[in-house]
Amino acid sequence: MADDRTPRVLVIWCPDWPVAAVTGDDPVAVTEGGRILACSAGARAAGVRQGQRLKLAQRLCPALELRDRDPEAETGRFEPVVAAVEAFTPRVEVVRPGLCAIPVKGPGRYFGGEEALAAKVRTAVADALAREPVPDAAPGAVAVPGTDTTSATEHPPPPPAQVGVADGLFAAVLAARAGVLVPAGRTAEFLAPYPVGVLGDEALAEVLGRLGLPTVGAFAALPPEAVADRFGPAGAVAHRLARGLQPRPLVPRDQEPDLAVEQRFDPPEPLAEPLVFVARTLAEQLHQRLAGAGLTCRRVAVEVACADGRTASRLWRHEGGLSATALAERVRWQLQAWQGAGTFAASGESSGEAPDAGFALLRLAPDGLSPDQGRQLALWGQAVADDRVERAVARVQAVLGHAGLRRIEPAGGRGPGEQAVKVPWGEPYEAAGSVGAPWPGRLPEVWPAVVLREPVPVRVLDEAGLPVTVDGRAGVSARPALVVFHDGPSGREGQGRQERVDGWTGPWPAVEYWWDQSLARRRARFQVVLGGGRALLLTVEGGAWYLEAGYD
Repeated sequence: MADDRTPRVLVIWCPDWPVAAVTGDDPVAVTEGGRILACSAGARAAGVRQGQRLKLAQRLCPALELRDRDPEAETGRFEPVVAAVEAFTPRVEVVRPGLCAIPVKGPGRYFGGEEALAAKVRTAVADALAREPVPDAAPGAVAVPGTDTTSATEHPPPPPAQVGVADGLFAAVLAARAGVLVPAGRTAEFLAPYPVGVLGDEALAEVLGRLGLPTVGAFAALPPEAVADRFGPAGAVAHRLARGLQPRPLVPRDQEPDLAVEQRFDPPEPLAEPLVFVARTLAEQLHQRLAGAGLTCRRVAVEVACADGRTASRLWRHEGGLSATALAERVRWQLQAWQGAGTFAASGESSGEAPDAGFALLRLAPDGLSPDQGRQLALWGQAVADDRVERAVARVQAVLGHAGLRRIEPAGGRGPGEQAVKVPWGEPYEAAGSVGAPWPGRLPEVWPAVVLREPVPVRVLDEAGLPVTVDGRAGVSARPALVVFHDGPSGREGQGRQERVDGWTGPWPAVEYWWDQSLARRRARFQVVLGGGRALLLTVEGGAWYLEAGYD
């Protein structure tokens, strides 16, 4: 049974929200990091799934349109949904665009119970989604009080939103995905059938699977003391989630320190662009105050006040993982979202009077404070070096945008193109697969120096000029003798530049996702050395050969 202090939470989930923020005819998919982030119903019907590689998705659905993720557009189009939910309580928490949450206790009493509240919220969100799509702001545009920036770009209608209620945010998100209202005190029972992977700790889920505990219910049945001894603090937090409790026990505080930072503008600032630059300074000050107090926060409230008395505020999820630059970037998204929703439309527009425009205040307030566990720094001035790097990064991102500067993170997989992903600097990253796990079919430690963005078709022939094939048991039909590069039109027999093979090794067969036909893939890799001394990595899949990478 859930702890009495575990709050009841209502979550509104809009499926495939990244797709709703882009243009394109169905089937369409949004990509991030070389994989499918979200896809439309038509793409899903063709077998496209979240997390798939782009090449596989296009093979399953040749008509698939690929679009890069647009977080600013996602925030802007989600603003009317948040505004509709805000009519029930001002405590709306934006977990991410497409997912927001509100506490149930107060609004539930006022609107006649949880079921009545959920029904009213569902209706209000459906009405907001059914209205005319919000136009895109011009690229780089920011909110200016009293102005109306529009574009003729139309968006596809988003899928209907789903509402769920449970004890705590973690369970409420799963309840929203299932579209159910979990009775109070029965959250652990609701979570029990889920696989342990939903707890968000892949390493823990792998260990629990080997121990014969594949479900959340089986994990929750373990004694808390034994879990803490065996799996440490991270396991204890996951165990509390599995039992329907808060991630950490609530610790009452007599009075939370006021760590909010703000900037007042006198005279009022008529443009919003300066607010974006001020937000970077305020975000750095907020991080310094939190660090000085030994605290971190789960949410940050972005508050804006205008000279004519109008105000707006929105909560953004933080979880201590957002850098100052990333937090400032979310302030910019929120300003654009308010502009797109008409939050700062001038009161005198309808009468033709001059608008009383101008920003008077920008404030960032931390919410949900908790002790910071800290981090271990290296000796010999590493903290100073890190500080210099962060300042340099902030200057570059001010010019290129938050996603303009990325870092390389290791990732799991067998091929060279799967070993690393690009992540915006300052954003947390968790690999989809275990980096250090055994990967049957992975290449030896000597990795290619150049990896092609898309494999290039080639032909591999034996001494008789016949195609070299690889059977299901990884048997090679003949020794590779020639590699034919299609310098001319692709697929024309006899055309292309030919180079002799002086040496080769392989194959390294890789059979992936054999248990899932939509993801199943069989391929084999070869390393070859050509007559000029050039070394290449070739891949054969479905009887076709591709040049995947090269060695220096």
